[in-house]
Amino acid sequence: MSHANSVETNNNGNIAEKPAVILVHGAFSDGQVWGYVAGNLRAAGHPVVTVDLPGRPGSPMAADQVSLDLYRDTVVQALNNVSGPAILVGHSFAGIVIAAAAEQVPEKIKTLVFTAAYLPQDGDSLLLLAQQDHDAKIGQHLTIDKERGMAVVEYAARAELFANDGPAPLKAKLPDLILDEPAAPLVTPVRVTAERFGQVDKIYVSTQVDQVISPAFQAQMISRTPVRKVVSLQTGHLPFLTNIEGMVQAIENVAA
Repeated sequence: MSHANSVETNNNGNIAEKPAVILVHGAFSDGQVWGYVAGNLRAAGHPVVTVDLPGRPGSPMAADQVSLDLYRDTVVQALNNVSGPAILVGHSFAGIVIAAAAEQVPEKIKTLVFTAAYLPQDGDSLLLLAQQDHDAKIGQHLTIDKERGMAVVEYAARAELFANDGPAPLKAKLPDLILDEPAAPLVTPVRVTAERFGQVDKIYVSTQVDQVISPAFQAQMISRTPVRKVVSLQTGHLPFLTNIEGMVQAIENVAA
């Protein structure tokens, strides 16, 4: 994967580097979900890094070895591998992961892009936030396999939950792309402070027909933790698959 910087000319005719973009997937998925968006951003001249969090096929690890700290450190390592402050994009549960990374290395981040994501305050966990989202439809389709330490989404519900706005071919393929998720990080509180995470630039990509994190709860989180800008997309929970152009545009606008 190339970490070379791409360049463009700014208004003064000087060479300006396009910031690197680091893409972090959410729960029940891996880095492959960002494939189309990553390709378009590279074509636009950004260095792009797609993170695979530990505990899934691209980065195998036993569920009891996986932790929120390890996820954070994986993202911090990706930030350290690119030059200059990067645009750090987190989807869904990865909102908590990128917040943890921002607390650790705020100086390495140009902007946090929360995409259909949990936007946490200090002490929040995915579980704590999900319990406050009374309009989300995922809860009834979720079970914990205690023996394996994994959270599992009911197979028959996956397509409609995650890609209710998607075309039929995507809905047909999606159930087999959804992964079981190590449970421990989902219940771990994140630690963030006003002095570090609080000072990092943030935007929120809000998904207006989302059934996993409801639009109403997305708005509630934004009211608690203000962001510089909200971009609304008329999509379900996976805008990088159902509105690739809109997702790329949102990231490009941040870069500009």
